[in-house]
Amino acid sequence: MSYVPHTDGERADMLAAIGVARMEDLFADVGEKFRFPQLDLPPPAAEPELAREMRALAARNAAVDPSRSFLGAGVYHHFRPSTVDYVLSRGEFATSYTQYQPEVSQGMLQALFEYQSMICRLTGMEVSNASHYNGATALAEAVLLALNVGAGKRRKIVMSGAVHPQYRAVVQTYLRTHAATIVGDDDPAADLARLKPLLDRDTAALVIQNPNFFGACEPVDGLAEAAHAAGALLIVVTDPIALGLFQPPGAYGADVVVAEGQSLGLPPSFGGPHLGIFATRMAHVRRLSGHLVGETVDVDGRRGYVLTLATREQHIRRAKATSNICTNSALCAVGAAVYLATLGKRGLARVAELCFHNSHYAAAEIGKLKGFALARPSTTKPFFKEFVVRLPGPVAEINTRLRELHGIIGGYDLGRDFPHLQNHMLVAVTETHTRASIDAFVAALDEAAR
Repeated sequence: MSYVPHTDGERADMLAAIGVARMEDLFADVGEKFRFPQLDLPPPAAEPELAREMRALAARNAAVDPSRSFLGAGVYHHFRPSTVDYVLSRGEFATSYTQYQPEVSQGMLQALFEYQSMICRLTGMEVSNASHYNGATALAEAVLLALNVGAGKRRKIVMSGAVHPQYRAVVQTYLRTHAATIVGDDDPAADLARLKPLLDRDTAALVIQNPNFFGACEPVDGLAEAAHAAGALLIVVTDPIALGLFQPPGAYGADVVVAEGQSLGLPPSFGGPHLGIFATRMAHVRRLSGHLVGETVDVDGRRGYVLTLATREQHIRRAKATSNICTNSALCAVGAAVYLATLGKRGLARVAELCFHNSHYAAAEIGKLKGFALARPSTTKPFFKEFVVRLPGPVAEINTRLRELHGIIGGYDLGRDFPHLQNHMLVAVTETHTRASIDAFVAALDEAAR
């Protein structure tokens, strides 16, 4: 798509229409010292010369080989079928920003309806919205839903310390305008059973992550019953890939399920754009935030799709809105739907199995190295895709040596978020890793730690 700038005449006409003499007058209210300085650009270049310059700039980027990256902590390298980019690059999807006009956006609406249906099957929930920005905002919106269910009378959120620390920070930001507090166990490796005594009649929700931030699969027996006995909701943050292998949260009593959907066919992309998965029980559908696509029939009885139950402040009176979230990750949601449809039920299960077995092989091999050891919770609970390793030295230093000497991206430095976990690394292993690439990582770790 070409960019055609305005002509001098067109700019003059627009300035005259708004009663401004010069373009600079538009910025008169901005202090001169705060204005962006004039760009010192070189003279225009011919197209071949410009193309060479752009290629040289692009060559400075570091291309990441997924098999040589062991960094996860919420964003992962997974195999992306070519069908995903093929479908997303179609103009009907790539240029469709919004779905407010159903008469011209049936294709996008149907794709989002299919996405919602797949998410319900995957999570064991009854209704899904058409996505949020990312997993963190999806969790924050789930907490707001729980507070709304409590009608303002319940002001406590009991949250596991093993929930992603950045998710916890986003929830804290959301709650700054609400008279609500977050309580929980300070030990992120503690069993969830220690949260049950914190549940009371002031609790709006119990929030857990399963598998948790450390990759550990949590024992969930009795959690939903304990939460519901206190009149609270059970909110579960999960990994959608793990649901190809383990029982869905709906099976053990979750009321709301949220997740980061980047694993479903989307690239890491330097942290975004990503996809927030949000699903819940039908009892809470009128408190659902964001977009919801519904199926209906027109006056001639033909099947059609529309946005329905719009509960955001752009659509209804602000006092009755459940959220002010203003859009969704529609294209990313379509990508997730294409990914799930391409893999199918058996394909997703196979990806999850490979993640499980590859990560356990890597953990066993690293555990054999002198000075290295698996650490809690990886030593006390089953884990999926990620595990915690105690290193013989600082994680940052070892990661630097891995990158500079071997071109390998190491795991996440847990000391950044948990002071008591200095020299602890969170290692992520997916189906993109082979035995050979894992063995090379283990050997490089051994060398980097010397």
